[in-house]
Amino acid sequence: MPARLRRFVCGFTSLVDNHGGNETAMLTQGSALLRALVARDDWLPEASAAADLARYQQHLLWCDPYQRFSVVSFVWGPGQHTPVHDHTVWGLIGMLRGMEAEQRYDLDPASGRIMPTERSTLKPGEVAAVSPALGDVHEVRNALTDRPSISIHVYGANIGAVHRHVFDLTHSARKDFVSGYSSAPLPNIWH
Repeated sequence: MPARLRRFVCGFTSLVDNHGGNETAMLTQGSALLRALVARDDWLPEASAAADLARYQQHLLWCDPYQRFSVVSFVWGPGQHTPVHDHTVWGLIGMLRGMEAEQRYDLDPASGRIMPTERSTLKPGEVAAVSPALGDVHEVRNALTDRPSISIHVYGANIGAVHRHVFDLTHSARKDFVSGYSSAPLPNIWH
């Protein structure tokens, strides 16, 4: 079913061409495009939907040739979660299958510590946003203990190559990282 993903990539490319410098437009109009994509669960290639028992998977579905945006499937096995991390770019998260739980964090200027703020749950068809302007430090986990969950993420860069940070809550320490991707081959959405 690559036709649905192809239409999404073309629509998002037009959005970036016309509004790429306007984060509000990217998040608002991009959310509508992503919501339409995750409204149906019949298009994700099996290779990009397979869970791994050891850790969550981040499969690249598309990266704009100029790295203005990337589309990724996150596959969460039961109980799997991210460390507390940031993105340094805007991002959209659309729930395709299962359910994700998110814990957001903010930096407390008085103490310099990373403090938990709101919690939320993302269900199929729902879309959430992150950005440095809105808050982009969080921990995400599969909210289901008996089966995988899959979310589709769109980021305002080639997220697998972006220098980001993970946070140690005990010491309020920050460590640099680059996530890369779980999948070696790139999918061909044009066949």
